[in-house]
Amino acid sequence: MKKGRIGRNIALMVASALLGAPLVGQPASPPPGLLKIIAAKETQNAIALRDYTYRQWATVQEINGQGAVAGQYYEVRDITFSPNRVRYEQLVGQPRSTLTHIRMTSVDFDDIRNIQFFLLTNEKVGLYESQYKGEETVNRVKCFVIFIRPKQILSSQRFFEGLIWARESDYAIVQTEGQAVPQIETLREQNLTPHFTTIRREVDGKWMFPTTTYADDTLFFRNWPQRIRINIRYTDYRRFGAESTVTYGDESAPLAPQQR
Repeated sequence: MKKGRIGRNIALMVASALLGAPLVGQPASPPPGLLKIIAAKETQNAIALRDYTYRQWATVQEINGQGAVAGQYYEVRDITFSPNRVRYEQLVGQPRSTLTHIRMTSVDFDDIRNIQFFLLTNEKVGLYESQYKGEETVNRVKCFVIFIRPKQILSSQRFFEGLIWARESDYAIVQTEGQAVPQIETLREQNLTPHFTTIRREVDGKWMFPTTTYADDTLFFRNWPQRIRINIRYTDYRRFGAESTVTYGDESAPLAPQQR
């Protein structure tokens, strides 16, 4: 989310500090190689997702000092395949925006695609350091909890920093909570990101795919703090094809123009 001046995102710094706090009931030691085991399971999940289409509903709201919605951005996208099985995104109708204090940028859309929809695969796990936080029950399911953050912030790359909950029974991730990093700040503008939670649900009896991402956070820009609320839903998961190979194009449907 972008504004025209620099500020200190104090609330998000506090949120990150809280993520690093130990959980109650932490056992003496974690299972050996837990993060790599989770990443191996997550890689299977990511490979399966390549054969699925789904619809993504995204709403970003500005909240005023009285707690009311003052502006909103809304769009719907289908993540699908062309007839020759090239994966791409397609806008359903036109995005609608009444935002006045913030605007959506290409970084925001990339975060929706890759960070809110975060998959910790074998390819990515080596980029992160972790701290085992213990065990916790989520929706009556016993889970391992791990805090992860990037080992190094690399130029032009986006990362996830926060907590992941993985089922003890099969190491599948059921929930993530954190934010996209780094916060982007220059002398002319900022692109700050909110703290969010993504919930996953079982699809076709075996795969854990994201179904909801939500955030309600205040971004501290220099001129004034702006509370925002985000709700993203991922629906209509359908398996496309069976045994054929999927190819991926470099291009996707054009992103919506930046909205003011």
